[in-house]
Amino acid sequence: MDVIYYIFAASIGTAALLASIAIWAPRKTPIRVLALVAMTAFMPLVYVQFVGLLSKPKPVAWAWLERDVDRAQVLSVSFDEGKKIYIWLRLNGMIAPRFYSLPWRQQFAEDLEEAMVQATRLRSTVVITNPFSKKALEESGGVTVEIIAPPLQPFKKPSVPPQVYNPRSPEI
Repeated sequence: MDVIYYIFAASIGTAALLASIAIWAPRKTPIRVLALVAMTAFMPLVYVQFVGLLSKPKPVAWAWLERDVDRAQVLSVSFDEGKKIYIWLRLNGMIAPRFYSLPWRQQFAEDLEEAMVQATRLRSTVVITNPFSKKALEESGGVTVEIIAPPLQPFKKPSVPPQVYNPRSPEI
C-alpha cells in the first residue's frame, strides 16, 4: 500500500510538468520534445498505478460509493492479528466480489470467525449488514453478522409410472 503513494506523487509531478509546459507553449523544439516524452511517460505510469491497485484491499473508510449498501455476503476472511481484517464481500446485487480491509476490532474478528466456522459446518452463508456504515464501525465496534441458511430445494414430484396401452385388453 505504501508504493501507491509514491506512484501517485510521481503521476502528480508528471501532470504538473505537462501543465507548466502547456502554459509556456511558444518554446523551442527541445522543450516541445520534452513535453512529448513527459506525456509518453505519464501513460504507463498511470497504467502501473491502476494495475497495482487491482490486487490491493480497499480500506472500508474509502468506500464512499458503497455507503448505501445494507447487506453483503462474506466470501472469505483473513485476519492480521492486531492490525487489520481482510474480507472478500459480494455486495447486494453484484456478481464480482470486492476486497476490503477493516481496522482491527477484537470482538468483531471473533464474531466473524465464529460465524464463518458455523456457516461452513451448516453449509450456509454469512451476511453482514451495513458493512460500510461509519456509525456501526465507530460506535458499536463492528457490524452485525448473520448466518443465512441455504434455501430449500424444491421437491420433485413423484414420477408416475408410465401407462402402456395394451391392445388386447378389453378395457379401453
